[in-house]
Amino acid sequence: MAHQCPLCRSKKSQPYFKNNDASYYSCTRCDLVFTPKEFHLSEAAEKTRYDSHQNDPKDKRYREFLSQVFNPVMDCIQSDAKGLDFGCGPGPTLSVMFEEQGYAVDLFDKFYANNQSIFNNKYDFITATEVAEHLDNPGNELSRLFDMLSAGGVLAVMTKILDDQVDFKSWYYKDDPTHICFFSQITIKHLAKAWDARIQFYGNDVILFFK
Repeated sequence: MAHQCPLCRSKKSQPYFKNNDASYYSCTRCDLVFTPKEFHLSEAAEKTRYDSHQNDPKDKRYREFLSQVFNPVMDCIQSDAKGLDFGCGPGPTLSVMFEEQGYAVDLFDKFYANNQSIFNNKYDFITATEVAEHLDNPGNELSRLFDMLSAGGVLAVMTKILDDQVDFKSWYYKDDPTHICFFSQITIKHLAKAWDARIQFYGNDVILFFK
């Protein structure tokens, strides 16, 4: 049975992998690997898992992890830029790092900072760190973020990229039940083409989309 791709809406998907926890499909159009809705956690179970995350702005190692996004964004924004940390989680930290440098940053998280008014705003930079893989409607949700950028703005996405070097069967990233879609470079380039965006990859996990 083919499942509709949650990113590009193609109905041409093919079985990719199956275990006792879930079945995964690969989109033949945009290369997204995803698991259908019947394998998604309930919102209550999803929040319970997020509640266990111990993200602390004072944690040096966590800051070093986030610097993978922070440093590239800092290199391409002006001193008066306004930002949004989308999917900030229970312990917003990336926003604190930008605020320490004098930037104003709004927060959004469907569980911890559900401020719907941010969707009426325009931003010079938007960060989505370890968010994309959780989205059940990534096509609409990422496109909405890109549309919220001002001209010349940047959307920074951090997620583990799925490539030929990954042994999906043993890949730890898929074993988190809140991770329901996985992006390859082909998927990223598909988004960039759809948005008419310029992209820059930083390492294996960070992509900047420029409007």
